[in-house]
Amino acid sequence: MTDFQRNALTSGLSITRRRLLATAVPAALALPFGTTLFCGTSRANVRDPQVPALHGIAMHGEPALAPGFAHFPYANPDAPKGGVLTLGVQGTFDSLNSFIVQGGFTSARGMKERQFGENITESLLMRNNAEPFSLYAHLAEFVRMPDSREWIEFTLNPKATFSDGSPFTVDDVIFSLQIMRDKGRPPFRNWYAEIANFEVMGERTVRLTFKNGNNRELPLLIGLAPMFSKAATDAEAFDKSTLKPPLGTGPYVFAEIVPGRRVVYRRNPTYWAKDLPQKRGFDNFDEIRIEYFRDETSLQEAFRKGLIDVLPFNNPSRWTTGFDFPAAREGKVVRKEIVKGTPANMQGMAFNTRRPVFADRRVRQALSMLFDFEWVNRTLYSGLYKRTAGYWDNSDLSSIGRPADERERALLAPFPGVVLPEVLEGTWKPAETDGSGRDRTVLKAALTLLQDAGFSLKDRVLVDPQGQPVTFEIMTKNEDEEKLALAYGRGLDLVGIKASVRTVDASQFEERRIKFDFDMVFYTWTASLSPGGEQVGRWSQKAADTPGSLNITGAKEPAIDAMIDAMVAARSRTDFVSAVRALDRVLVSGAYAVPLFNLPAEWLGQWTRIVSPETFPLYGYEFPTWWSADAGN
Repeated sequence: MTDFQRNALTSGLSITRRRLLATAVPAALALPFGTTLFCGTSRANVRDPQVPALHGIAMHGEPALAPGFAHFPYANPDAPKGGVLTLGVQGTFDSLNSFIVQGGFTSARGMKERQFGENITESLLMRNNAEPFSLYAHLAEFVRMPDSREWIEFTLNPKATFSDGSPFTVDDVIFSLQIMRDKGRPPFRNWYAEIANFEVMGERTVRLTFKNGNNRELPLLIGLAPMFSKAATDAEAFDKSTLKPPLGTGPYVFAEIVPGRRVVYRRNPTYWAKDLPQKRGFDNFDEIRIEYFRDETSLQEAFRKGLIDVLPFNNPSRWTTGFDFPAAREGKVVRKEIVKGTPANMQGMAFNTRRPVFADRRVRQALSMLFDFEWVNRTLYSGLYKRTAGYWDNSDLSSIGRPADERERALLAPFPGVVLPEVLEGTWKPAETDGSGRDRTVLKAALTLLQDAGFSLKDRVLVDPQGQPVTFEIMTKNEDEEKLALAYGRGLDLVGIKASVRTVDASQFEERRIKFDFDMVFYTWTASLSPGGEQVGRWSQKAADTPGSLNITGAKEPAIDAMIDAMVAARSRTDFVSAVRALDRVLVSGAYAVPLFNLPAEWLGQWTRIVSPETFPLYGYEFPTWWSADAGN
């Protein structure tokens, strides 16, 4: 009998082969919480016993792993414990709270994220990244959710504690969701504001009822919410940037914090979940060190000297030429290519449509055509990049090369003209040049679009309808972006546009980005197999006017909001795919960014003293499942 089944029985739940049926919790277990403890909180008995208590939930269908699973497919349960992992990033940090606007984007890496680990802060449920979007019990031992998804109920794991040994309680759950609703950054505050009622159902059980069940992803987003200690968190100052270490339930604690330079995590030997199935093969290093570097050149040099154990490579030139040093020649450093099972991320140069110069879609289309990918890829990147076209390339969610089906056309019908005819029919693709750097055919087509928008050439200078020269700034944060921006400027110059390039440090970059104080900026829209509520923060009309939101472009298109609503409300995989493709068509037609390129795989340089599992998640590398070759020696 598994722990899940044993605890379910002791909680008064009956077991079937795949699920546990909930019954009422004995009255003796109910805590005397009053309605004054939290706004909207009340005490109640367990209701709806026909709704099963589950070990996991999925966005569509059922989770792949049955109750009693041994471990996640990409984790090695026999991985040895011990050793140190040192990682490096370019940039800085001045905050330990990534969930607020102030300092939220300059927080220390590794507190709660997929690649570097959820080392400090955890969630009620844990995501299995071998599946598109499935979550399994973690801080919550059981979860109940009706088919309508109008509410979700969590029964907490009795073993769950914070790193100081204090228990994790329903008070902490409610506090975490309410403080994020009131003081968190978008899109978190928007998601958690959809909770209409908080009900304490028993000693370890809390039910969250939503305003409606229209957003079918919302219960899963709640399951991934960061959990804080009510007792150890300063609620009044939560929205202020801080370097005070938060108290978490995660497998590590802070060992050293040097603002802007270094953060060190030390494994907690009394971590409450270390022996649970979802954590087998995870959290293998005694210590994780993350070093910060001001520029890419110094980061690369640190890797070559052995000061960094593993380093991602995003620049093809560095990937092809950056391993000519003694340790690499001796086999102490190897190159690793990881092919992901997810759509390609959309990397682009985003237009800030809040600026008048980019308000006209035809202008944005023309400016996108002036990026000569063929010349850039051959000249700067050894031909190793693939051109990006849409927001879910390399997956069945992409609209590129596919005519719209009947469901898509029905969704788009209330918004005539929003989607370009060639995008609707699946024939559109980014402008393709002859690779010369001055393809006259493409230049002429771009100028025609600009002239249609009222722009004209005067003395080899492009002027707007008011007769003013067209100028704008491209903001960059490192030398790679600067080099690419200058290359793009060559094409702009051919049609009389003067674009300046300004490189700023990481803190200034984030400050200007949060305030939308830029003309153009490099940005990556990460893609997954299960897009959902995060698209609201990226593209909705409301987010466009919210400082600190991820609506970088300032897009304000009702059709976008409608497609997102259809996507999160989809009950079948077929309807979901159609809604995502329809959204893709709207975004592509809006020309909100110059589409750049994507890598055929994730590229990592790795010292052989660090070992990775044989199997990787769909979403790419995750350091929590790696281990030290010297561990145990």
